[in-house]
Amino acid sequence: MTQAQELFGIAANQYRGELFGYCYRMLGSPHDAEDAVQETYLRAWRGYDGFQGRAALRTWLYRIATRACLHAMQRRTRRALPSGLGGPTTDPTGPLEPRRAETLWIEPVSDAELDPATLVEARHTIRLAFVAALQHLPGRQRAVLVLRDVLMFRADEVADLLDTTTAAVNSALQRARAQLAKTAPLGYNLTEPADPLRRALLERYATAFENADINELVQILAEDAVLEMPPVPTWFRGRDDIARFLRTRLTQPGALRLVPITANGQAAYGLYVRGHGGVHRAHALQLLTIAPAGVARIDMIHDPTLFPRFGLPHLTPGKDSVD
Repeated sequence: MTQAQELFGIAANQYRGELFGYCYRMLGSPHDAEDAVQETYLRAWRGYDGFQGRAALRTWLYRIATRACLHAMQRRTRRALPSGLGGPTTDPTGPLEPRRAETLWIEPVSDAELDPATLVEARHTIRLAFVAALQHLPGRQRAVLVLRDVLMFRADEVADLLDTTTAAVNSALQRARAQLAKTAPLGYNLTEPADPLRRALLERYATAFENADINELVQILAEDAVLEMPPVPTWFRGRDDIARFLRTRLTQPGALRLVPITANGQAAYGLYVRGHGGVHRAHALQLLTIAPAGVARIDMIHDPTLFPRFGLPHLTPGKDSVD
């Protein structure tokens, strides 16, 4: 390794966190984002001799990352949330649709994996609902919208990244914004309440959920709240329908435990279900979107294999557990 290559590696590494966030927004999966970032740095290393500082290093890395993401999109179908596949269920007391193992679902990401600047300056653009909304856009429109509206690249910089014209970038951005407004899930751009109210809502929610207190949960939910549960395609819109569904599921106080975490810049929980001997077992991740009117979204992702990514154990003893 030459000294120049070593310096290049040090300089390039400072952008790894923001590149991961970019690739995650583009692909909807932290696993896919990791692969794209690895491919980006591999290509950058191999192409270092051709770079020679003829463009800003950050811009050059984003050019490679964009190509890696667009290539990845060509190899698989887009990821989605249940609301992106059809309308809400109208019978909250009926059976759930079978899980769709063949569907690629949006996956949450731990805040610890994200660039800290993202969580401070653009928290709403990493929300699960926003990432899901992006997946409805064609690849190049998706890249243009994220680069321009989230990462604040200039139009001419994006044109250079995509080997196109500034006029084409501006046109793609207008189309992307219009499409986002039509297809975005509820909650992708909500403004959260001030922190004291937010904390109080979260405390009430966790207590009500663990106590199976449906009446209290009804008071906490926004009137037009949404509940999604991938990989189950069934989903619900509206406080009353969600309450009717939960009454068929939350029947035993103490059967569930919520362990607070953060994911996608949102308040979140690891949900555990009590099993044999009082031991609670990993069941699902819950991501909440909080609005001034209450809890606006509950994204309940039934995939216990995600727990280690958030530092959560698969088992946790309950108050009534036995050795």
